[in-house]
Amino acid sequence: MCRIILLGMNHKSAPVEIREQLAVACQQDSNPLLLFPHLENVSELVFLSTCNRVEFLFTCTQAVKAVQEVKALLRNHLGTMPSTRVDSYIYAHEDMDAVQHLFRVASSLDSMVIGEPQILGQLKTAYRQATEYRTVRVILNRLLHKTFSVAKRVRSETCIGSCAVSISYAAVELARKIFGELRDKRVLLIGAGEMAELAAEHLMA
Repeated sequence: MCRIILLGMNHKSAPVEIREQLAVACQQDSNPLLLFPHLENVSELVFLSTCNRVEFLFTCTQAVKAVQEVKALLRNHLGTMPSTRVDSYIYAHEDMDAVQHLFRVASSLDSMVIGEPQILGQLKTAYRQATEYRTVRVILNRLLHKTFSVAKRVRSETCIGSCAVSISYAAVELARKIFGELRDKRVLLIGAGEMAELAAEHLMA
């Protein structure tokens, strides 16, 4: 029987220094999807990496062996960190729990800022990469398309996205509450990623 499994780390399960280490490693020389042919027990694979989460969504028939292979992939990217420490940060969802978690992620219910708009686009990018690397087939194709449909319905039928903000926007608004007028203030942005770029745009505005 085919199983759907999701393994990952996010802002709830791992400290920021661990997530940064993993996200940077996964985006360096080799995209984890390149290793898909070497995963003997994994049938399909999608890899999502954002500033607050790194997740592997995959299908398999031998769940125990497949989970071991994907965990090994995570450990390899984290280098010399002891495997017992890595495992303590990883969460695992299987079958309907994995589907429910994916729906929550796409709908931004699992985000650090509830209702933020970036995650759905990031998930679509992850799916597009998986199709380019040909690591998705019937099951994950159908699941991801259904996920996008669910996320769209959540946003159109609820108020979750009516005041959607990013972490960057929230940080700038918090600075305004603390310091008042920002026009005469100097700001140091640390980092050159997407969140820092968005913060710069909000500060300029």
